Amino acid sequence: MSNVDLPNLLIEAEDFSEYGGWVLDSQFESVMGSPYLLAHGLGRPVSDATTSFEVGIAGEYQLFVRAKDWVPGHSPGRFQLLINDVAVAKEFGANGEDWNWEVGGSVHLPQGQVTLALRDLTGFEGRCDAIYFSGDGVVPPNEVDASSRAWRKQQRGLPEAPEDNGNFEVVVVGGGVSGCAAALAAVRQGHSVALIHDRPVLGGNASTEIGLMPRGTQGAVLRELSERKENGDLKAYDILLDEGVAVFLEQRVFAAETKQNKIVSVDTVCSRGGHEYRISGAIFIDTSGVAMLATLTGAKTMFGRESREQFGESYAPDEADHMHHGNTLFFRTRMADEPYDFPEVPWATEVSKDYANLSGQLVRPGLENGPGPRAGENPDMPEFRFGGANDAFPATHFWEYGQWLDPYTSGELVRDYLMRALYGTFSNVKRMEKRAYANLEFDWMAFVAAQGEYRRYCGDYVLTENDITGHTEFDDALIGNDGSFCIHCAWEEGEGKYDFRLKDWIWDNRDGQSYTIPFRCLYSCNIENLMMAGKHISVSHVASSATKLMGNGAQHGVAVALAAHLCLTLEKTPRELYEQHLEELKTLVHKETSCDHDIEHNPPIPQFTPVPG
Repeated sequence: MSNVDLPNLLIEAEDFSEYGGWVLDSQFESVMGSPYLLAHGLGRPVSDATTSFEVGIAGEYQLFVRAKDWVPGHSPGRFQLLINDVAVAKEFGANGEDWNWEVGGSVHLPQGQVTLALRDLTGFEGRCDAIYFSGDGVVPPNEVDASSRAWRKQQRGLPEAPEDNGNFEVVVVGGGVSGCAAALAAVRQGHSVALIHDRPVLGGNASTEIGLMPRGTQGAVLRELSERKENGDLKAYDILLDEGVAVFLEQRVFAAETKQNKIVSVDTVCSRGGHEYRISGAIFIDTSGVAMLATLTGAKTMFGRESREQFGESYAPDEADHMHHGNTLFFRTRMADEPYDFPEVPWATEVSKDYANLSGQLVRPGLENGPGPRAGENPDMPEFRFGGANDAFPATHFWEYGQWLDPYTSGELVRDYLMRALYGTFSNVKRMEKRAYANLEFDWMAFVAAQGEYRRYCGDYVLTENDITGHTEFDDALIGNDGSFCIHCAWEEGEGKYDFRLKDWIWDNRDGQSYTIPFRCLYSCNIENLMMAGKHISVSHVASSATKLMGNGAQHGVAVALAAHLCLTLEKTPRELYEQHLEELKTLVHKETSCDHDIEHNPPIPQFTPVPG
């Protein structure tokens, strides 16, 4: 048998037949190389993930498991691999390394069906990317590049080139509120529409994965799409399917082809199975929130904070820098019917230190800013204030981190840091008030962070703070937006004892009146058939603190969908539409949004409902 050439066998964790208590995490695939399974147990080991596969030739294989020790020195995410119900001696996720192929030693695989199981040992975010049985003893590639992606496709028997998945008049990338609005408005104009979203549910920061309430302009389309089912999920998916939108969930756009400054197609990869598809289109609308199509096409963007001098903005810093709004992790606690023992978590209290204030909880999808237990003399601050001492309340968004990091490459680090802060704070509350909080447990913690600020597009105009406060009159004003300036003030790098909480928050209601968004802020200045909606439209950092609200993004989405309709009908680019057919565009937008004359202007922050415990 030793003279027989053994095959190489790759089993991707996302392809397991049963996830058990593990969850699929595909957020960081572009950085670490693949979706993976996460043991998101909130301190309790989750049930096994299981699968089976066929072995054609029995023999001794070299085992490699791609895992991550997410807190080196402590290794809270340890797990075992079981082969035919027998655990491999090595514990994975405990070698002090970032994502890497850990050596599992030599294992014997019999011919026929073999079962695998991932057994979580801690309940604290263990993670497994893939399992590789090497017949030739060669270590699989760990780099994240074109060659390693090609290697994975070859191992899985996938085609080298993406398969055709259709040609659409309008392609919307990003299924948040603004993307759903754009897709719905475009399909109602009679066009073929594709909506591509990299998550399993629609809604972005309003989805059940995160749960924010869409604030800003409460237009008719937003109200329709953001109505929630009993389980908290938005009705957007059902509405879009009924209207004829082709909705592609759990597909990440990873490439785009351009010709003569126009996007021709985008390539997507499925979170499960790894299949790649090509979707072609005439007009592309980026509603990803991260300026995804800009990063893939070379569309011009802005990033970070502009200097005060650049646009003459009073809220801008003296010098430009790369600080941006960070990410937030939502959670909820409850009092159980019996005592809940929580283990020591020194790897978490390294981050939380003595912080013991669990205020700022998500009460339910669409209702945040709930209170929570607190212990000791821990400071109440920072709390969200509208200006008066009596206006403070527990804001979810004060749990924020990553403002000085690259949001495109550091997403997993930021999410993990916030998890450590929450686990550590939870531990401190229970330790300081043992009797009062003996039954305290986590009810829920998101493993998908609410995304903050990324790159913003450069359009033919950049909206600024002064345009909003001065109500600049634009000849191409299409829609109104509402909202205060909501500027998150981060600790300086290395400053702040509790750096997972915001240092301060600037909330400026201005005059409380709506302001207008010019069409020139809604299309790319250098990619001819690319428009955008949501928080990454062409605005300054300060202005984006008001325009970023999801209700506002829905209005952007409706406007660009109607612009796409005219572009297709008249065979014009967005810029040509502005230069040659502006009145037609304004007339169409006014007609289609006239039912929004009774819109609710930026609704107040809702009153919170007390959370048990």
